[in-house]
Amino acid sequence: MESYSFNPQRVCAKKIFFQLDDEGKLHDVKFLGGCPGNLVAIGKLVEGKDAREVADILRGNDCGGRGTSCADQLSSAIDGALNQR
Repeated sequence: MESYSFNPQRVCAKKIFFQLDDEGKLHDVKFLGGCPGNLVAIGKLVEGKDAREVADILRGNDCGGRGTSCADQLSSAIDGALNQR
């Protein structure tokens, strides 16, 4: 399993951490900062799910007219990790 970290932009969370297993499934998604209840819930909802599918679902989600959100930034983090593989 490979570990990744990502510095999100234009959101309250300061860092996103996650792991990808050999099958491309997400594990241990955690956010540093941001809205704890919502971000812990995202981590629980995506645990063990296909990373590409999760990124496709979350991509484009907006928070307060910022043009992005913590969920959207997670999709960017996942895309980057999958492109590195």
